[in-house]
Amino acid sequence: MFTLIFLFLLLNIPIPVSSIIHPRCFWRMKQNKDKDGDLLTCCIFFLIRLQWPVEKDYFNHILNIQTPTENKHFPLALAFSLDEVNRNPDLLPNMSLVFEFSEGACKTVSELYSLMPLFGKNQDFYLNYNCNEGTTCIVMLTGPIWETSAMVGTCLDPYRSQQVLQLTYGPFHTILSDDEKFPYLHQMAPKDTALPLAMVSLMLHFNWNWIGLAISDNDQGSQFLSNLRREMGKNTVCFAFVSLIPVKMDLYVSRAEVYYHQIITSSTNVVIIYGDTDSTLAVSFRMWESLGIQRILVTTSQWDVTTSKRDLTIDTSHGTLVFAQHHSEISGFKTFVQTLNPLKCSDEYLARLGWMSFNCEVSASKCETLKNCSSNASLEWLMRQTFDMAFSDASYDIYNAVYTVAHALHEMLLQQVDDGKGHYGNCLKLHSILRKTHFTNPVGEKVNMNQRVNQQAEYDIFQVWNFPNGFGLKVKIGEFSPYFLHYQQLHLYEDVIEWSTGNRQMLPSVCTADCGPGFRKFLQEGIAACCFDCIPCPENEVSNETNVDKCVRCPEDQYANREQDQCIHKAVIFLNYEEPLGMAFALMALCFSAFTILIFGIFVKHHDTPIVRANNRNLSYILLISLMFCFLCPLLFIGQPNSATCVLQQITFGVVFTAAVSTVLAKTVTVLLAFIVTAPGRMRYFLLSGAPNYIISICTLIQIIVCAIWLQISPPSIDTDTHSEHGQIIIVCNKGSVTAFYCVLGYHGSLALGSFILAFLARNLPDKFNESKLLTFSMLLFCSVWVTFLPVYHSTKGKAMVVVEVFSILVSSAGLLGCIFIPKCYMILFKPERNSLEKIREKTSS
Repeated sequence: MFTLIFLFLLLNIPIPVSSIIHPRCFWRMKQNKDKDGDLLTCCIFFLIRLQWPVEKDYFNHILNIQTPTENKHFPLALAFSLDEVNRNPDLLPNMSLVFEFSEGACKTVSELYSLMPLFGKNQDFYLNYNCNEGTTCIVMLTGPIWETSAMVGTCLDPYRSQQVLQLTYGPFHTILSDDEKFPYLHQMAPKDTALPLAMVSLMLHFNWNWIGLAISDNDQGSQFLSNLRREMGKNTVCFAFVSLIPVKMDLYVSRAEVYYHQIITSSTNVVIIYGDTDSTLAVSFRMWESLGIQRILVTTSQWDVTTSKRDLTIDTSHGTLVFAQHHSEISGFKTFVQTLNPLKCSDEYLARLGWMSFNCEVSASKCETLKNCSSNASLEWLMRQTFDMAFSDASYDIYNAVYTVAHALHEMLLQQVDDGKGHYGNCLKLHSILRKTHFTNPVGEKVNMNQRVNQQAEYDIFQVWNFPNGFGLKVKIGEFSPYFLHYQQLHLYEDVIEWSTGNRQMLPSVCTADCGPGFRKFLQEGIAACCFDCIPCPENEVSNETNVDKCVRCPEDQYANREQDQCIHKAVIFLNYEEPLGMAFALMALCFSAFTILIFGIFVKHHDTPIVRANNRNLSYILLISLMFCFLCPLLFIGQPNSATCVLQQITFGVVFTAAVSTVLAKTVTVLLAFIVTAPGRMRYFLLSGAPNYIISICTLIQIIVCAIWLQISPPSIDTDTHSEHGQIIIVCNKGSVTAFYCVLGYHGSLALGSFILAFLARNLPDKFNESKLLTFSMLLFCSVWVTFLPVYHSTKGKAMVVVEVFSILVSSAGLLGCIFIPKCYMILFKPERNSLEKIREKTSS
């Protein structure tokens, strides 16, 4: 099952990364006793070239030397590397590289400082090396602490320094890269310039933005802090605290309580540890561990030994994340060491020297989670699955240093500059050759000693846990390479993380919880950018991501939903036929139009009756036709507006209502002339010739001219109202020129007012079929409707304006139809005796 998981993982990562990914797991046992002083010793080795081959048993004495167990890993790695070179037929044929190892080869930094006076008094004194007159060049390996290398490099006088070629193992340090101060020193470790970027990439992957930092207060720590701060600033990751641990012990002791209080009161769950493992930072770290501070530590590989110094209760939610230099596995180390002393070198003994590799796939099937592997029974089973002893970063530097010296010496022999005495010959020449040396080591990785092209380090990311009974476990959970594209530089094995911790996610470490969709960050002045308040987005603005600085305003045709995390298209609103109000208006318009046609038919059928003839039937026909168009006019207001309908709405409304009202005016004038003009003359001729009918044409022509000017100046057009109603786009017809619209209405009002006044004057004229009262009442109703229309129309907006206008058209038209024609139809249909000339004469004579 675990193999299938990793196969799936391999198929879902970029091709350049998949070629170097394989699961790696390690275990180790804690040392029996902890030292109270320095946490790490330094070892100095001198490489010696022999003119004859040596066998593997030449190095058997290493395990018998009385030295602390943790010091034996470096000489064993050196012996393994030298034996591998000596067995290589292509390097230094018939020669051998060896070294001597004694109890004084590994010392603490303080012990080395105590020996410095000896160096000053006697320049011929060297640790673990017997100088003689024939020695012209000494090759020295120093490390893993940089102070050791700097101490050796600075204690020699200028003459003796030219006879010592120094290679360092351990972390890269900028001080040692000073060519003027250390001209004959070569660092084997790659530069750590990509380490801040790698750490920040890990923070971003786990969504950590609130980080603690504890570093040594020296040049190296300051440079790391500067680089880390620059990378964190690019990605909005902030420091919860920065503890600059003084390098002087007396100053540290006076402030130790402050540093402890700083970390214990901080809300961060992640702390970066960076510095030397023999410094006051390590002392501070051990104190924090002993006090049980539970934090996820992020550090470098030299600290993974330190973290196994104390028995901890198993808690897979915490642990140490270690960035180690990426290098391929070197096989055969365990076999080599066990060959030196098979009885002494059991797996448990070797596990006290360093990390032991075991099969991740088999262990995953045995232990469902990492916690299950911490029992004694699982430990015994785990020992049977161990297949090799792992190289640490410093040991890998020793491995490359040995091959570098071998390749440089081999090239020197080819150039025939050997002194022939078994020594290295001219040291300056060897130094010149070594600086140009580049090769591919046996595990397939390139080594280039040219500092100008020295590559940046690639990193393997491990998670380290300490279990009870001194058992430690380390699992590779990812890789980082600065040479890939930005989004492919970091790759984590999610399935391995889930197996090791029981969860794919780490503990959160944020100053403020994420601002979810619908909210935005509000930064307060003087507070870190990672600490912010979350406030809702302003009206009609949205955010669909977390921790946005600014919400995005929705387009005009969209609006924000209630959660304000997405924009929704606004509904397009207009008076349409599908909604009840639009349907009702359409039915009313059609029914009134049909009713008008029915009345028109009644009048045509009874065109010879007195009531039809007495009221100027031609004007009645014109008025009925005009009213029919008035009733049909609202249909132009219903449905989605367009440019044509917007123009037709107002023009049709203006012209047909003018025709209707002017017809009423003509009828009123006709009634007045009929009763006032009784004698022959011009007025009688004017009445009999049908001159009042011209009133309709003249009045309508005037309205047409007004409408033509309206269309010429500012015609009606489509208007979209996106702000009146939330979530709606109201499409209405803009009147264009409001002045022209009110001119049309004012013209209607003047005609109606004139008709009303004339009809009111003729209301008491004697005639059986005098319709003046009907005309008066109809004009009163007409004027009331449109006078009411004006304030109501101004107080509404959007679709309601259309509704008010349509309603006013229908009511005013129905008022004219009902007041003028319904009484006449009633007499024609239900009171025919009152509509017969003979009946009227009989009644009058009687």
